[in-house]
Amino acid sequence: MLVLAAARTISTHFMSNPLLDTASLPRFGDIMPEHVMPAIEKVVADHRAKLDALLSIDGKPNIDSLVGPVEHMEHMLGRIWSPVSHLQSVLGSPDWREAYKEALPLLTEHGTEISQNERLQRAYAEVRRNLPAEASSASRSAVDQALRDFHLAGVDLEKDAKERFKAIMQELAATQASFEHKVQDASDAWSLHISDAKRLDGLPDQALTRAADDAARKETDGWLLSLDYPTFHAVMTHAVDRDLREAFYRAWVTRGSDQGESAEWDNSDNIARILALRHEAANLVGFATYADYSLATKMADSTEQVISFLRELAAHSRSTAEHEYRALSEFAGIELQPWDVAFWLEQYKQSKFSISNEQLKQYFPVDTVVEGLFALAARLYDVTLSQNDSVAVWHEDVRYFEVREKTGQALGGFYTDLFARNGKRTGAWIDECVGRMQLNGELELPVGYLVCNFSPRDENGVSLLTHDDVVTLFHEFGHMLHHLLTQVGFPSISGINGVPWDAVELPSQFMENFAWSYDVLTRCSAHAESGEPLPRELFDKLNDSRHAGAAFAMMRQVELGLYDFRLHAEYTPDRPPRVLETLAEVREEVSLIRHPDYNRLPHAFSHIFAGGYAAGYYSYKWAEVLAADAFAAFEEAGIFDQATAQRFRREILEVGGSRDVMQAYIAFRGREPSIEPLLRQNGIQPA
Repeated sequence: MLVLAAARTISTHFMSNPLLDTASLPRFGDIMPEHVMPAIEKVVADHRAKLDALLSIDGKPNIDSLVGPVEHMEHMLGRIWSPVSHLQSVLGSPDWREAYKEALPLLTEHGTEISQNERLQRAYAEVRRNLPAEASSASRSAVDQALRDFHLAGVDLEKDAKERFKAIMQELAATQASFEHKVQDASDAWSLHISDAKRLDGLPDQALTRAADDAARKETDGWLLSLDYPTFHAVMTHAVDRDLREAFYRAWVTRGSDQGESAEWDNSDNIARILALRHEAANLVGFATYADYSLATKMADSTEQVISFLRELAAHSRSTAEHEYRALSEFAGIELQPWDVAFWLEQYKQSKFSISNEQLKQYFPVDTVVEGLFALAARLYDVTLSQNDSVAVWHEDVRYFEVREKTGQALGGFYTDLFARNGKRTGAWIDECVGRMQLNGELELPVGYLVCNFSPRDENGVSLLTHDDVVTLFHEFGHMLHHLLTQVGFPSISGINGVPWDAVELPSQFMENFAWSYDVLTRCSAHAESGEPLPRELFDKLNDSRHAGAAFAMMRQVELGLYDFRLHAEYTPDRPPRVLETLAEVREEVSLIRHPDYNRLPHAFSHIFAGGYAAGYYSYKWAEVLAADAFAAFEEAGIFDQATAQRFRREILEVGGSRDVMQAYIAFRGREPSIEPLLRQNGIQPA
């Protein structure tokens, strides 16, 4: 098994609470919800005592005497909290959710308490003043980012304002968690029973089998369709029955809203409260809006720059998107509604390019795709990935993989949890289980969670992926490589940590491009029956279809980014938040299709109301510019070119937040990024 840390003695007390055992990977077979509060209470109390002792030491503080120990404390707290946060997302257990909600206020209070500790801030400032000229860029970045974060957390505030900021952070954490839970509950509660097989015309066999199995488990006839993403996607893309598509669309866009099935899951109040709290917190620390506050940790310089960037993308994309929309409308022969677009785009691709998602799926069994993806990483970065079945996991579908240099040197490891199930949070993401730490002679290697929601395995153990699923898997694995290949020793700036949020998607979106390479896909494909790899003829059709709807999709992402940013930039506390009004204005500006009045996109927009993308959803497009331009370097040199891959690893993947992102990018590319490759990838001629 991968050794993550130097050997240490484990006391009887630590063994009695498995969350406190950080000498190995999380003991998922032993961890229970009742362990959470005692573990968090103990580690918070210990850290308060340790911090007080650190700040009482005579002599000038330095990296080794202060910064290293503080980073170590935060690292250990992260190790204990990570399994808790993770399990409440993937298990759908009320007990885990309650344990998470109970511990969150204490954890939030502790984090704010440290961030507002004036003695600690002054000690860090003294460390910064006395840094020797030969100090590493990682040391400088760790201290500089900490000093910035002290300010953003209100360390400079008077006592009453500081207490208010702390209270805001606690309430905000709880409200955001409530938002996410209401979306999940609304999704889990909805299902549609179908007894007439004709209504299911067009649905893939895998979706039909699962729906029949779900109905059988409920001891009812016919099929039971759930509101998880694989089922939603299958219906919207393949269901011939327009009424069925509309029913699913309505259920999806009203989750967590006043238009949903139960007022119990309405997120309207949560949204209003989240926006109010964010705005108040930003004002307290000197920012006019939360959008301005958000940009303090990003590459973008101003709200005007972000808005201009999004509108520039829209201007470039509009003409092509309008052409796509007209062509699709003419092909469908109807006035397209939102629940028609995915279906008719799929029909259009089949007609124009003789290709369908269902046909492609036969070539992408999940195990083959994973094997090919790992082979790609090995080829690019000279690493090996191997499964370790002895590691404890939280579900029978979960796998654990070790990552090593080809020399055998351990780099880290990660879990995969790839299939949808009831109660599991929707979407795809990676998260940190253990961050890399190399301080004062101690080394801990990074470990992560890679989570998706693909169609579950059938009775034969087979799960077939759409090409969109393949792209998603490559995307998340790009994040994982960023987490695993870091060489930075300070946990706060290792891997993804400390990287500006509008650059953190660079490695993930960069990896997506490999999912459009024939040489890569032949190694990621094997027909479910014949075992043959994806034929060149079929790949060419797939590649030809790549641009179909691409500009339309670009406008959709601009819509989401512009909505998010305007909502936070234009918020004022003297009137109710213009949640739906702003959405209507943004759609009037950039959307090519009219949405029904019941559409409540914001109420399940977890990225911005429960995740880390508040006033930052534009980051996806910002980073896409970087990613497309970076991949162009591989196209120029050959996509498997070792020199280019090693330069990307060295200048981008290894440096974490230890270096200015633009400087790192220029070191890789030799120049600043250009928008042209992104437009070209999407078949868009610059305006």
